[in-house]
Amino acid sequence: MTLFNNTFEIFGLTIHYYGIITALGYILGVVVACLFAKQRGFKTDDIITVACYVIPLAVIGARLCYVLNYLDKMDSFWDAFAVWDGGLVFYGGLIGGILGVVLYCLIHKKNFLKLADVAVVGLIIGQGLGRWGNFVNQEAYGYEVTDPKWQFFPIAVYIDKYGINEWHLATFFYEFMNNMIIFVILALLISNKKLKYDGIVAAVYLILYGLCRYFVEGLRTDSVMIGDLRFSQVLSIVFMVIGICYIIGCVIYHYYKKKHRTSYEIIMDVLKDDLK
Repeated sequence: MTLFNNTFEIFGLTIHYYGIITALGYILGVVVACLFAKQRGFKTDDIITVACYVIPLAVIGARLCYVLNYLDKMDSFWDAFAVWDGGLVFYGGLIGGILGVVLYCLIHKKNFLKLADVAVVGLIIGQGLGRWGNFVNQEAYGYEVTDPKWQFFPIAVYIDKYGINEWHLATFFYEFMNNMIIFVILALLISNKKLKYDGIVAAVYLILYGLCRYFVEGLRTDSVMIGDLRFSQVLSIVFMVIGICYIIGCVIYHYYKKKHRTSYEIIMDVLKDDLK
């Protein structure tokens, strides 16, 4: 019951649909980030340049994270570079991408929080598209679905890879849909000119995606494990805490600043209200 082959050949070279979809995800993410760049005072050239920092480091981070967790599966040093055999961890890519943004901001003297707000809007939609690569590769699926009433897409997906021949929860699709919802929320936030502090959009991304990934990861059967803990769930909690703490910090700072305004600031606010 194979839907289609996950590869094709051009001049004897084997091309994986997974690789094509992943590349399209990167391109879509950059294009969307370019569309929202001016919301934080950046130009298209800025986004394209930062992508040159982010994409290589994201790929290295994603692969390195996988290799470190599966050293026992590496028969030789060169196996660490065999990305065509699978093995990329998203959170490793996210950490690598963050390092790329930090490096770009340090070299080009840009505001990290402003750029992070733009980057996450492109990132989340690129992630969503990339999940369809899991579909064609028949991976990142969940527990087996044995009840025939639920054996249909998008609840479940038929897996016949390696002779499994079973229906499993379509966790890749659950995450895709969640990513699209998060994209809409982030797009609305970054377009809201009333947001007073940079980094809020990025913080919301960390919270919402962390929450989404935590629950979806709990349904998967191929999680990277650290002892008895799922690696991605641990990092989801860490990123959610970072996002929540940042937003709380902004609220406290805003309250403190408002409470301790100078007499001049109060008078100017009154005059502005009168002029309106």
